[in-house]
Amino acid sequence: MQQPIKSKADEISERLLDYAVMIVKICAKLYKTEVGRHIAGQLLRAGTSVGANYEEARGAQSRADFVHKLQIVLKEIRESKYWLRLITRAGLLEGEEIDAAIGESQQIGNIMGRSIVTTKSTTPQI
Repeated sequence: MQQPIKSKADEISERLLDYAVMIVKICAKLYKTEVGRHIAGQLLRAGTSVGANYEEARGAQSRADFVHKLQIVLKEIRESKYWLRLITRAGLLEGEEIDAAIGESQQIGNIMGRSIVTTKSTTPQI
């Protein structure tokens, strides 16, 4: 039996869900100190909202609403990347998992930025 063909939006949605799982696993390792709890809370909020906000964008009521919601996704991914970099710089966690999350943050940010630019450039001017 053939699997249904996924749209680009479905693929991005799955990628963002995987990103949220990555963030959850990182945050679970940080909750041992007061500083770890604070940073984990901030990262958990920003990192898991990326996918949720993307899902909202998929249900946007207009192109302007879609762009606005994608801009929120971009803000949240940038914030997530900041917290991940802080974790690394402060020496709270190290290794492939953090490096992979930072790299994925960058890639997702690039995808969202291109999507915003593309959507804006195809929006009819009034």
